[in-house]
Amino acid sequence: MEEKYGGDVLAGPGGGGGGGLGPVDVPSARLTKYVVLLCFTKFLKAVGLFESYDLLKAVHIVQFIFILKLGTAFFMVLFQKPFSSGKTITKHQWIKIFKHAVAGCIISLLWFFGLTLCGPLRTLLLFEHSDIVVISLLSVLFTSSGGGPAKTRGAAFFIIAVICLLLFDNDDLMAKMAEHPEGHHDSALTHMLYTAIAFLGVADHKGGVLLLVLALCCKVGFHTASRKLSMDVGGAKRLQALSHLVSVLLLCPWVIVLSVTTESKVESWFSLIMPFATVIFFVMILDFYVDSICSVKMEVSKCARYGSFPIFISALLFGNFWTHPITDQLRAMNKAAHQESTEHVLSGGVVVSAIFFILSANILSSPSKRGQKGTLIGYSPEGTPLYNFMGDAFQHSSQSIPRFIKESLKQILEESDSRQIFYFLCLNLLFTFVELFYGVLTNSLGLISDGFHMLFDCSALVMGLFAALMSRWKATRIFSYGYGRIEILSGFINGLFLIVIAFFVFMESVARLIDPPELDTHMLTPVSVGGLIVNLIGICAFSHAHSHAHGASQGSCHSSDHSHSHHMHGHSDHGHGHSHGSAGGGMNANMRGVFLHVLADTLGSIGVIVSTILIEQFGWFIADPLCSLFIAILIFLSVVPLIKDACQVLLLRLPPEYEKELHIALEKIQKIEGLISYRDPHFWRHSASIVAGTIHIQVTSDVLEQRIVQQVTGILKDAGVNNLTIQVEKEAYFQHMSGLSTGFHDVLAMTKQMESMKYCKDGTYIM
Repeated sequence: MEEKYGGDVLAGPGGGGGGGLGPVDVPSARLTKYVVLLCFTKFLKAVGLFESYDLLKAVHIVQFIFILKLGTAFFMVLFQKPFSSGKTITKHQWIKIFKHAVAGCIISLLWFFGLTLCGPLRTLLLFEHSDIVVISLLSVLFTSSGGGPAKTRGAAFFIIAVICLLLFDNDDLMAKMAEHPEGHHDSALTHMLYTAIAFLGVADHKGGVLLLVLALCCKVGFHTASRKLSMDVGGAKRLQALSHLVSVLLLCPWVIVLSVTTESKVESWFSLIMPFATVIFFVMILDFYVDSICSVKMEVSKCARYGSFPIFISALLFGNFWTHPITDQLRAMNKAAHQESTEHVLSGGVVVSAIFFILSANILSSPSKRGQKGTLIGYSPEGTPLYNFMGDAFQHSSQSIPRFIKESLKQILEESDSRQIFYFLCLNLLFTFVELFYGVLTNSLGLISDGFHMLFDCSALVMGLFAALMSRWKATRIFSYGYGRIEILSGFINGLFLIVIAFFVFMESVARLIDPPELDTHMLTPVSVGGLIVNLIGICAFSHAHSHAHGASQGSCHSSDHSHSHHMHGHSDHGHGHSHGSAGGGMNANMRGVFLHVLADTLGSIGVIVSTILIEQFGWFIADPLCSLFIAILIFLSVVPLIKDACQVLLLRLPPEYEKELHIALEKIQKIEGLISYRDPHFWRHSASIVAGTIHIQVTSDVLEQRIVQQVTGILKDAGVNNLTIQVEKEAYFQHMSGLSTGFHDVLAMTKQMESMKYCKDGTYIM
């Protein structure tokens, strides 16, 4: 059992602490050798874990731990000399060392038993995480000082990785389970452990995943509790040597009893000397010493980041290419060479899990970055945006996941759109789980497949719900416009999903038209009727989102440069005007996307009902692909407008419903007294309720610029622009910049020429 304590070595005088604890300052160029050493050590540790898995096939787990402890204790007592160096150990400290050794043996037992259940690849992915990673994870989950959104994202990645190992890891262990049937275990210990796993009602490797997660948490708590003891006895290395020695004395009677009462599977212990030496040196000794050195020379967070990636990558490589070099030898010892291999396979769930573990380890081990965003609280009289950094950066960004869920649920229920999505999501999930439960109960493949189909549809509702929630988050210094456009992005993604679904349904329907298969219509009608009822409720709930989207007209983008003067980008002697309001009637692409998903499911249920009736009454099996083809076309035609509108918003197109009003507004602006010209008018829809715009205006030197700003703001606000920025340029500066390029009179002539241009419906100008 490896142990790492951060405070083993005191910083030198140059460390800035005057004898305080902390890493020694090392030039960055010299860090390279420590990083390389750390990566190579993690690679060798992966080799040692794969060797350990092979050894545990023949050696009892208690005997295996005893040999590891014995070899490690011999080496560390020989080199550390814990009895002759350092201060004398008191009786009270010996009692603590005894408890330390007992706890270490228990954690080692959980660790290596999890290794026998999950295999070396999954054990490396689950158990080889730095203490700082696990502490950050637990801080995010259970405290209010988690470190901000980045840490929350890292914790989510870690949880997703564990879920992938539990649900999507198709490990081939059916034959493995047959090797330890009930009542045929090697000892009472293994019988008890396997019985505990069986009590959970999960497969062995899934129980091993849970066991390794428990062992990981125990290991971190064990290391944290051991830091004070290591300082009391004279350092972590001395504590490690004494603890291993006491562990050997504790396990020795147990090993003797096992040797007497249990038939040994090993015929020649001499042949296992090299494998055991490899495991002892790579797993127990080298990893401990290198981690101790690197934690002194580098920051702990850097050690965690640089160490996690190589060991996870090595685990994946060995999981695919490891040939188990001593497996045949061990089978010969077991006299079971005729048995087939039952090695743990490399599945897609493991690969996805490894990716998420790497991401989570990198995020959770990185230092927290605080104070990088603030909450927009208003504007100064001069128009400067004001932010509250304390409330946003130090309070709202540091909350535990339970509190975040509680506050998010409260926000969801406060607003109509998110509340409707949430209620329908709960109804959909309830029907899905009832369908899955009844399908498993009756062994109906149709019910199970339809249940998973509805579970996939729930992902669209979850995305829509999250988008509706994010759209109400406050603006920050980084996202100064807020998160309103997330609804547009959600609708666009939902539309793309529906396009893909319609495409695959269309292709499958065409294939089935050529050769219609025979269908078993049993249970199709009640399932489809139940799904239709649920989806009709959703249609009624979300129909307003679809009806509000038909008022948008088509046109072209107006954000191109319609300059009434030459391009001048100077900003001296200027002012800013800001207009903030709210306007309704905009396109909510998020709700439209959710509505279209529900509509697609409704059409699917109707198609299944119609095709089932035609098949049962007339035997027309071609009705199923025909209905599917018709539904695919309807889905495609209904989604195209959503994709088109969302693309226009994302491309900053001028809102079609405001084209005429904005053209009239620009004509009014040109007639304002004291305004020479305007240039670079840009208007776009930011979200469902915000139409933003910017414009440069050139005014005479004697005019009161705030009056001009108010007039321009009022005109454009009446035209529908409720978030406006105005750039004011005085006449002297305007003439100066014009003189650098084209004469001022030429600019005025061009301005008058622009007035004679006619406006077309497609957004273009013609003479």
